[in-house]
Amino acid sequence: MNETMVCVVGNVATQPVCRESATGSSARFRLAVTSRYWDREKNEWTDGHTNFFTVWTRRTLAANVASSVAVGDPVVVHGRLKVRTEQRDGQSRVSADVDAVAVGHDLSRGTSAFRRTPRGEAPIAAQFPAQPEPAWETPPPGSRLDTTAELRPEPAGVT
Repeated sequence: MNETMVCVVGNVATQPVCRESATGSSARFRLAVTSRYWDREKNEWTDGHTNFFTVWTRRTLAANVASSVAVGDPVVVHGRLKVRTEQRDGQSRVSADVDAVAVGHDLSRGTSAFRRTPRGEAPIAAQFPAQPEPAWETPPPGSRLDTTAELRPEPAGVT
């Protein structure tokens, strides 16, 4: 497994799912990152390939993400990129996860209101009802289940 620190800018693709355990809160969501480039032949900006990352958050960050982030939100994620390769059904699959240390709204694309979480307050995640587990598999491009067209990604990139 290869691991490096990254800053990823994209749109939230799935509603964050928050779980409580003996070790504390954890939350995860999928992040869609679509590169854009200038197409000289068409003389316009064109969407490139969309990459999906599973973003993992822990403890207070998880609770705050669960109460602050929604599908379609433009966000900036800073954390450790973990790329894994596995064999499933006779095929090699590659997945990319980000173990986040910070998540925030991309203020170049909108506004956000910050509220401090008071110390000693019950975890925000405990206030939310249990959520069903979303389908984390990325559908084949062009399938009816491919929702990337609905996201209408804006300029984003990985640094």
